[in-house]
Amino acid sequence: MGSTVLSLRIDGELLDRLRSHAAKRGMSVQDYVARTLIREDFDQRFKTAVDETEKFYGSAGAEPGDHVRPSAGIA
Repeated sequence: MGSTVLSLRIDGELLDRLRSHAAKRGMSVQDYVARTLIREDFDQRFKTAVDETEKFYGSAGAEPGDHVRPSAGIA
């Protein structure tokens, strides 16, 4: 996969906050923003996949978007 340049115009306050968050993780602002976008994209795709699976198989007594969690005794 190649890379492409994306140019953004943001205000100074937001850039300062991004720098702070990135510095806490030892990252550049560019890497921090890219990883945040990748994480958000994954989270959205995962939620969509779970919702589609629930629609396909159905969930007894569950509403779409509810997620099954194991009980405390199951690892």
